[in-house]
Amino acid sequence: MSVRRFTIQGVIYPGDQQGYVGECLDLAVVTQGRTLDETAQNLREAIQLHLEGEDLGELGLAPNPPLLITFEMEPVSA
Repeated sequence: MSVRRFTIQGVIYPGDQQGYVGECLDLAVVTQGRTLDETAQNLREAIQLHLEGEDLGELGLAPNPPLLITFEMEPVSA
């Protein structure tokens, strides 16, 4: 019996020049946006499109897994 993940993990971090990059850590999905909200929505939509028509069990995912997003910030310097 295989272990199923119950969440999909993503991370959002500042882009090189402007805006933000959203990356799924569990699937080969990357997107971008001008704001945090736009990037989070784009990441959710990109993951939904990536999983469309796929058998989640074959990918090791439980049915209807939520997306857990972490935001990376630049280090704080004193």
